[in-house]
Amino acid sequence: RAGISADIGDSESTNVFLLRADMDALPLREQSGEDFAAQNGNMHACGHDMHTSMLLGAAQMLKEKERELCGCVRLMFQPAEESLEGAKDMIHGGILDYPEPKGALMLHVATGVPFPSGRFIIPDEGIGAPSSDHFSVEVRGKSCHGATPTLGVDATRAAAQVLIGIFDVAKCEDFKKTVFTVGCFNSGTAANIISDRAVIRGTFRTFDENIRKLALANLERASQEIADELGATALFSVDSSCPSFFNSKKITELAKECAEELFGADSLILASALPKSSFGGSEDFSYISRKVPTAVISLTAGNSEEGFEYPLHHPKARFDESVLPLGAAFLAHSAARFLQKDE
Repeated sequence: RAGISADIGDSESTNVFLLRADMDALPLREQSGEDFAAQNGNMHACGHDMHTSMLLGAAQMLKEKERELCGCVRLMFQPAEESLEGAKDMIHGGILDYPEPKGALMLHVATGVPFPSGRFIIPDEGIGAPSSDHFSVEVRGKSCHGATPTLGVDATRAAAQVLIGIFDVAKCEDFKKTVFTVGCFNSGTAANIISDRAVIRGTFRTFDENIRKLALANLERASQEIADELGATALFSVDSSCPSFFNSKKITELAKECAEELFGADSLILASALPKSSFGGSEDFSYISRKVPTAVISLTAGNSEEGFEYPLHHPKARFDESVLPLGAAFLAHSAARFLQKDE
């Protein structure tokens, strides 16, 4: 099991609140221009280093007031969010074991947005982020010389047809409120060799768990039927996944109260007031949200008109570090206030 957890306060108390920060990076060559830019081909383009820094700051504040806490704050430093495996792994490792937390909260920074830095975006109660399934289709054929293609089964051609077919499935009327992406297509080693293997990798996102199950079944069936027509075989698999995220009314209201207490009403942006123009990313903290009352709060950390024009997951993304103490204070205050209310 991976990840790091620690308790602050009374470790014997059943009054427990969980704070989480993800820690992993993305396989991107950083082009941010920062003097501390990573040089190893990996980049914190989703702000996870910001999340970790804020939770460490909150931990220091909570530790200084440990004797005043009305219970226990559990810190969850989680790897492997980008692959959607880390939260599930930490649950299996016991992060929610007795005493089970009564609530959980995390902050996620946002950059390249049209809002001043340091604003807390409070979500509506209910489904706040889509499910995500990372799938792959391995198409297998028969290799041969490029001059005699009839002696083999062209996996590249078959995979190309599969790719078109699964896009057609994803675009059908039943799946209008979904996002389907293929980010990887690999096949072949040389121009004059008929490839015997091709691999397609992508993601499927939806807010509806019933549509999720139906769409994945249809994608698998279409892949196999199309490949079979061309004499190839297709192996469809879901490599990693997470369900849709559920924001608890109890925790979103707590977050709203705490941000307003610390920084005033001007620090708040209500998600209900924003245009529904973005589908939004997925979040494997959804596994926690399905077990205890949970919320994800966004913290703006880069105004698009003030030099922070690139969004999350972009190799040139930059973050406004001035929000770090704000986020740390918000996390610490929210945890302490929750424990007081639930004592």
